[in-house]
Amino acid sequence: MFIYNHQLRVRYGDTDQMGYVYYGNYGYYYEQARSEAIRSLGISYKEIEDSGTMMPITRMNIKYIQPAKYDELLLIKTFVPELSNRIILFKYEIFNEQNSLINEGETQLIFIDAITKKLKMTPSILLEKMKPFF
Repeated sequence: MFIYNHQLRVRYGDTDQMGYVYYGNYGYYYEQARSEAIRSLGISYKEIEDSGTMMPITRMNIKYIQPAKYDELLLIKTFVPELSNRIILFKYEIFNEQNSLINEGETQLIFIDAITKKLKMTPSILLEKMKPFF
């Protein structure tokens, strides 16, 4: 299993009138953690795209447990529980500064050819970097 921890400080613009993170921003937080998790492997989303593969999200699930607040430092644990031939599932756990679990989520992405937009296998550029964790 691949695991990556990402820290993120809640910005004022991410919050609603109550000072809580607006619910729609959690997908953005997941994206930041996912991008940095891939970067920690020594590659980037840009390199994957430049190699001819796009990674659209086909599913996102979110469980809100308690709100994150303005200026809070969050820890986003990102997991890839298994490697598949055509999809990649990222799971997330977000913890507040008191180390309380405040949010859980997951995103499922598929691999498609950048030109034809047809489903393709997991790109070797990503597969090679992730294999040691499984």
